[in-house]
Amino acid sequence: MSELDPAKLDRARRTFAGVPYAKFLGLELGEVASGEATIHLTVRDELKQNQGVVHGGAVASLIDTASAFAVLTHIEIHERVTTTDLTIHYLRPITEGRMAATARIVRGGQRLFVLSVEVRNDRNVLVATAVTTYIKFE
Repeated sequence: MSELDPAKLDRARRTFAGVPYAKFLGLELGEVASGEATIHLTVRDELKQNQGVVHGGAVASLIDTASAFAVLTHIEIHERVTTTDLTIHYLRPITEGRMAATARIVRGGQRLFVLSVEVRNDRNVLVATAVTTYIKFE
């Protein structure tokens, strides 16, 4: 990976701070590098479904957000993207602790970006994987 442009890192930090949904879920911005981003989420009761497991939608939001911020490191400041596809494999139930989703760009083209994402718990156990696609839009 090449070094991240400081302006793009600043954009990522400012953008993340302004996302109401991220605040609502309790997402935290972790490391951001060229083509890669890590987002953290601490498990709390409000994120669990009635079986005591973190709801899949919360995990999906964690994955989607990490992916979006990985893509932000590769697009120009004025460009915007949105998710076009998200496939998740939930490998283990998450009931406590803290999760980290790390998204990496597998391929970035003129308009489409394909990313691979791993979600690990605070014991570094792989709990979910995903592949997602983003598209630039006007």
